[in-house]
Amino acid sequence: MSFVNPINKSYCLEQICESNYQKLLKLIPDLLSCKNTAIGIAAHKNNADLHLTIIAISPYTMTVELSHRFSMDLDNLIKPAVQIRLYLDAQLAEVLNDEDRAHVTKVYRNPGLSIEIMNYKWRLNYFLQKWLDHCLKKQYQFNNVVP
Repeated sequence: MSFVNPINKSYCLEQICESNYQKLLKLIPDLLSCKNTAIGIAAHKNNADLHLTIIAISPYTMTVELSHRFSMDLDNLIKPAVQIRLYLDAQLAEVLNDEDRAHVTKVYRNPGLSIEIMNYKWRLNYFLQKWLDHCLKKQYQFNNVVP
């Protein structure tokens, strides 16, 4: 299976992170005022609910987890589960890890492996871009955001 592999990956990664920030705000308009959790319901009821959990908030960043929940059993069938850090001042959203992959700092402890680190981050953030496009297309509505 082929995958997108841009020549100037660092520039493209920044562009994807900017785009993902805007897409998250379009998907969840009240995201920045949310303090706990929220559930998104798709326009077509046959789609799994989209769950948002706020992990951490600071003056310049917000860390969230976004996941589909395919079962009421909280330990099963939560796929994908993506942790995302939003950089509020720079208006960027970067994937930290997902349910299948560890945080980049745990995978690549040697900062000299910059190409591998960039490739890892690229794959995670490119996936988020495609997933957010899918969620926007399915017209998820987050009407129950609790400030």
